[in-house]
Amino acid sequence: MALLLNCDLGESFGAWQMGLDHDVFPHINQANIACGFHAGDPLVMLNTLQLAKQHGVMIGAHPAYPDLVGFGRRSMNCSSQEIRALMLYQIGALDGMAQSTGQSVQYVKPHGALYNDMMAKVEVRQAIMQAIKDYHGTLTLMLQATPQWQQHKQEAYAHGIELCFEAFADRGYDDAGRLLPRSHPSALHTRADMLAQVQQLNAHGSITTVSGKTLELHADSLCVHGDNLAGVQAIAEVKALLTAP
Repeated sequence: MALLLNCDLGESFGAWQMGLDHDVFPHINQANIACGFHAGDPLVMLNTLQLAKQHGVMIGAHPAYPDLVGFGRRSMNCSSQEIRALMLYQIGALDGMAQSTGQSVQYVKPHGALYNDMMAKVEVRQAIMQAIKDYHGTLTLMLQATPQWQQHKQEAYAHGIELCFEAFADRGYDDAGRLLPRSHPSALHTRADMLAQVQQLNAHGSITTVSGKTLELHADSLCVHGDNLAGVQAIAEVKALLTAP
């Protein structure tokens, strides 16, 4: 199956504008919509949901640690109970608004530091999986495709939930299959490197790490970050590569 294309959207807040959402929506399959804790406000959330409906795009909740100032990129020492609660709170907020537009949340992709902690810490991952299991609707968890994908799939199976594995079009990887930290000079790809990575993922299911190693990834969806201008500007080309015969 061809890779789906997802993007983090709805990340404006009040008068502060982030991303080029109107330009992105015609090209994507899945919209990861901020739920207010790292970005997004009620009006931004509603407008983003309306764009998703207009373009027939699947809706995903994009919950984060409560960190508007740090855009959700700072890890917080939350207990498992707190993580479960903040997940349910944010998913419920977006899903409630989605229902009012005749839509519903289909999956969940944690944001920023919460996503990174989910991948690095089993207790955070377990708390997130438990929240998704406990939600009243059926939801899929989106997480990073890594060499540990089978372990993650077994963990999800134990919670009775499904996974959607994602790879990243616009980010560099280390040899362990982790994203390079944003402070690394190769963390964000140039346009040419991004398109090359997309082509490699689509054709061979692999990426080339920062040291030149080829790493196989079992991915279902491909992310272009909404706050990466180069990625957003090339999203039509990314979509064309994914749908090419």
